[in-house]
Amino acid sequence: MREIVFDTETTGLNPQSGDRIVELGCVELFNHIPTGRHFHTYINPQRDVPSEAFRVHGLSTEFLLDKPVFAKIAQEFLDFIGDAKLIAHNASFDMNFINHELSLLGFSPLDPERVIDTLLLARKRHPFGPNSLDALCQRYGIDNSRRTKHGALLDSEILADVYLELLGGRQTNLGLAAETVQTATHDDQGVPVARDQAKQRPDPLPERLSEEILARHAAFMASIKQAVWSDYIDDKLNS
Repeated sequence: MREIVFDTETTGLNPQSGDRIVELGCVELFNHIPTGRHFHTYINPQRDVPSEAFRVHGLSTEFLLDKPVFAKIAQEFLDFIGDAKLIAHNASFDMNFINHELSLLGFSPLDPERVIDTLLLARKRHPFGPNSLDALCQRYGIDNSRRTKHGALLDSEILADVYLELLGGRQTNLGLAAETVQTATHDDQGVPVARDQAKQRPDPLPERLSEEILARHAAFMASIKQAVWSDYIDDKLNS
């Protein structure tokens, strides 16, 4: 199962009043495991960044001037997410902005039915809160020390860890992850294909049975008359 954890940074709170996306970040999961693939871009909003928004994400009007406009990255973004489930915190905010940007370009809106809102998951699991991304990191012991300001890619990476904890986290594998490692390869279209790869010892364990013990065991077995397993072994050898 392929999922995309995503986040946006914007110039404000309302795209209908002229606010635009300034950063978009996505992280790919396959069967709830990060694959290492991501999509990230800064976006020229074609307007000034208000001081209130700058204090949140630190992206200035000057910094964004030479970045691509949304029209330049829209198809690449859509190709990356494909038909995967979309994961976001307070998802209605991000979806409102993304669908507004897509509508300006004549693209069909993304279906809200394919979106999982981690804020709603957190409210169900922790009804008394708090359920902000920082609060959930503290609750689950997730390192968010790099999050001095909001950033779409960093927040997506952190949210991916929070999402897995909301699903059951480390308890879901009951410690079995130490036995196998799940890796992900990709087909020609870049879609991940997971496989389990058994972990191998760097050096094989030494043989515990000596030649003497094996010989004594063989002699003991030969001394047993009409052993019930003899017929079974003979049948298997002759089949």
